[in-house]
Amino acid sequence: MQKLESTSILNHVYDTQKFRKTGHELIDTLANYLEDVTTNKDQPVIPYTNPEEELEYWKQDFASNSDISDVFKNIINRSIHVHHPRNMGHQVAVPAPISALTGLISDLLSNGTGVYEMGIASNAIEKIITDFVSKKIGFTSNASGFLTSGGTLANLTALLASRKTKAPNDVWNNGTNEKLAILVSEEAHYCIDRAARIMGLGDEGIIKVPVNEYYKIDIKELEHSFSLAQSKGLHVIAVIGCACSTATGSYDNLKELANFATKHDIWFHVDGAHGAAVVFSNQYKHLINGIEHADSVAIDFHKMLMTPALNTALLFKNADDAYSTFAQKAQYLWESQNTREWYNSGKRTFECTKFMMSIKVYSILKTYGTEVFEENVDHLYKMARVFAKMLEDRTDFELFMTPEANIVNFRYIQSENGDLNTLNSNIRKRLLESGKFYIVQTTINDNLYLRTTLMNPLTTEQDLLELLEEINIIALTSH
Repeated sequence: MQKLESTSILNHVYDTQKFRKTGHELIDTLANYLEDVTTNKDQPVIPYTNPEEELEYWKQDFASNSDISDVFKNIINRSIHVHHPRNMGHQVAVPAPISALTGLISDLLSNGTGVYEMGIASNAIEKIITDFVSKKIGFTSNASGFLTSGGTLANLTALLASRKTKAPNDVWNNGTNEKLAILVSEEAHYCIDRAARIMGLGDEGIIKVPVNEYYKIDIKELEHSFSLAQSKGLHVIAVIGCACSTATGSYDNLKELANFATKHDIWFHVDGAHGAAVVFSNQYKHLINGIEHADSVAIDFHKMLMTPALNTALLFKNADDAYSTFAQKAQYLWESQNTREWYNSGKRTFECTKFMMSIKVYSILKTYGTEVFEENVDHLYKMARVFAKMLEDRTDFELFMTPEANIVNFRYIQSENGDLNTLNSNIRKRLLESGKFYIVQTTINDNLYLRTTLMNPLTTEQDLLELLEEINIIALTSH
């Protein structure tokens, strides 16, 4: 760690010439990194080390006199490379470089957007972005939304809005002894379960509805689950639709869920963190038919929409619902406590000091046009279908199900002892250690599957073929 004279430290911190020099060096480093990682297939996707080794490395670095330029390079070299075409693991965006540059502006200006004067440009841009997405969903001009830090916060906020609107009393101000509940697919993302527990619903209040053979929420089971909840004295406030589920990429039937919600006068929320990005695609938008009837929708820009994490839109069909959830006084922030201004986003979100996330999305759309999201989604979904066909055409692999999204589950099935779970787990481990490809695994019906999420527009059919060949080699040397 470099030492400076105490009297000169602050002068060094804000030295613009030093900033200019370091910044130029960093941009060159990042550009060289992008060029290498996107074109050199021999570059490892992930430089895997065990956690204790990695911790020890950074302890030593922290105690050393390493230059900050070297630190930047080491962070890059010792991290997973999401821009690598053979990174096919988690649902993480491959950020557009222009959006990353906009992030530098956000970090340097550090404009929290909770109060208008602290985020003048970003609050206005946020309204443009959320209005744009609301229109794509099919909401009217009465809709309103905001950006927040991830799908977990977005889904929690939506469920709090459902409680505010559909609970039999004012929980926000008066608390409650009422037993509240939500209905959700058993395949829903874990953050829905977590949000419900944060709200105090407990095990009984999280009603996980069985799925059908396509891993969509079973509409026939909804009525049974609802009636059973009522018989237990539970007050159901919401039903959540998955667009799409995390493990299999299955889209719930949103039209049927909307009808069900209307029939029982409960809130209808769509967790579209990953798959609602098809709202931008003419080819795949049919997968979310009915989303326009939702009371609220969450969409992550940091999944298929090329934006660095975290960056999530939460849209409400009725603008009043966006404001009423967190109605409270904060005299030092707002002149008026009860008015509803789009430009004071702190009245509607958990965050007060929220970074300028809207400008990252705005920069992509301004640079490449509104078609860029459609082209990206279409390509990723097409590649999933190409990969599924490859798997179907081979006898040494088993495709779990034809993908609706860009998530493909499969496993290697040529095993001498029949223990496919152990075999595929070992394959995944060997792939991780080699760094040649990055994929993950999931367990469905007690069977372990290899899981790919095709997020990178630079991934080619050849990359997918070579993944299967690499798995074949590993499997044959594992016997």
